[in-house]
Amino acid sequence: MRYLYYPGCSAESTGMAYDISTRALMEKLGVELVELDDWNCCGATSYFSVRELDSFAIAARNLAIAQQQGDEDLCVICNACYTTLAKTNRYMADSPHVREQVQGALKAVGRRYDGTKPVRHIMDVLVNDVGLEAISEKVARRLTGIKVAPYYGCQYSRPIGSFDDTEDPQTMDRFFEALGADVLTDFPAKLKCCGGMMMLTNATGAVRLCHEILKSAEDLGADVIVAACPLCEMNLEGYQPNVNKAYGTHFHIPVMYFTQLAGLALGIDPKQLAIDKQVVSCAPVLAAIPA
Repeated sequence: MRYLYYPGCSAESTGMAYDISTRALMEKLGVELVELDDWNCCGATSYFSVRELDSFAIAARNLAIAQQQGDEDLCVICNACYTTLAKTNRYMADSPHVREQVQGALKAVGRRYDGTKPVRHIMDVLVNDVGLEAISEKVARRLTGIKVAPYYGCQYSRPIGSFDDTEDPQTMDRFFEALGADVLTDFPAKLKCCGGMMMLTNATGAVRLCHEILKSAEDLGADVIVAACPLCEMNLEGYQPNVNKAYGTHFHIPVMYFTQLAGLALGIDPKQLAIDKQVVSCAPVLAAIPA
């Protein structure tokens, strides 16, 4: 299996561990990722509320490059990047005005996009192309007894919802069940917003949202929260001290990219998964994985 790969700008900074662990996991599964040439930031979903046309054009440039680079589907790891690129496809298909304006912008830089490049979330690829049975067969260390809280976030399946249920996504649950984990399927905060970029503009509000998610996971006895978005992971992990200070709590819950925990189950060395880059120590999780 071969896919074009769009890492997104967070993968080169705060979300570096997501990119590193993704590449290691997919290589272990025999999936080839070909990084998109000269890709640019997708603009993220928040930019749509500021300059919508510019947002479409910025995202479409990546899609135009992907269209020219190969016939393979475009694999994306960040929830926001996935939503932005998939939304651009949707609007270019449904809105003649958007399509005309975007094509005009692309023409100015010598590119063109016909709106047909499939955009796939990495979990979609893992569950529906690689397959849970095939992944389960490669497990070297089953996650038996480890209570995993899959945190989808608000943009994993919404508003596009092309590979999972928009209001009750199950793909991460099924994925970690295949790895032998004790998945907390009744995790009520799995779709709650973590605050996103609001952490920089309204920290009080964002910290409150993170508190709700962390408390929900703690109440269920979660050993680890797994995320599929660099910003979600950073807010829930990196800002735990802020949450503790604001609410008098003592959260010290490991938050990992789902690719990191999956990589451990497949027997990949923790250093190859950038486990050492986590803010909250993952030592309890590593120690709990049966040899």
